[in-house]
Amino acid sequence: MTVSRASFSSECAWVGGVDDHITADLANPSSYELIAAEVRRRLGGAKLAAIINNAAISPKLTNGGRKGVSMTAYEEWLSLFNVNLFSAAMIVRLLLPELRIAQGAIVNVTSIAGSRVHPFAGAAYACSKAALAALTREQAFEFGPMGIRANAIAPGEIDTSILSPGTEAMVKANVPMGRLGDATEIAGVMFFLCSNRASYVNGAEIDVNGGQHV
Repeated sequence: MTVSRASFSSECAWVGGVDDHITADLANPSSYELIAAEVRRRLGGAKLAAIINNAAISPKLTNGGRKGVSMTAYEEWLSLFNVNLFSAAMIVRLLLPELRIAQGAIVNVTSIAGSRVHPFAGAAYACSKAALAALTREQAFEFGPMGIRANAIAPGEIDTSILSPGTEAMVKANVPMGRLGDATEIAGVMFFLCSNRASYVNGAEIDVNGGQHV
């Protein structure tokens, strides 16, 4: 199942995706219990093998530039943290019984911006991703005894529609592999962390950035 504020895209090749998509706005905390209830209904008693918290927003200036602390209003901080952090904590909490039965996996998508000042990612986004890394450690510690593993993936510059102007030049200068990452390279690590091949990986944050973090 997928959850997004947008309707399921007809461009996605996932067979059955329309039937397995839930449209909801994670910026609204009142949606969390509704999402969990709908997931539970659609599971129909089946196990919940994994939750991947991938939703995120990153406000920009009108010219596409990064928003610093002095440029970001409280309301923007709150909305961003609802999407990037609080939803990841609350939806897991609400669906913990189903995860526990399955001894499932949690994968949180953090960011290279969570560990350093980034030229394009703003202050609130960076803080939310650093907090998400901390949440991953807390989930790993608390839920590990239940047989639930929690790990994070910290992507660098991935070839998606949200890239900022100037990213490609920055990649050439700062990424040892000299190229953008592909979304399938992130998906492959997600699949690994959700599989039995990662059965003893818990509380890790894996950098997937072509060496940008070194």
